[in-house]
Amino acid sequence: MFVFLMVYRVVIKEDYLDGASSLGIALIFDPFDQNRKWNNRPLWQRAWLIVHLLLLMVLFVVGISHKM
Repeated sequence: MFVFLMVYRVVIKEDYLDGASSLGIALIFDPFDQNRKWNNRPLWQRAWLIVHLLLLMVLFVVGISHKM
């Protein structure tokens, strides 16, 4: 749900910092089994979480640069 909220805030409202915060909250609520260690997770889960984090950082940097 927070990923869809991020898309709405970035695409419709063009507020990158709000989108980054929504994506960060979505990352906190890891949809995968949190009891598994990082190395024991399937590759696609690790890739999804890394892409999620990279997108969060990009949105944060773009949001900060637009505020300046």
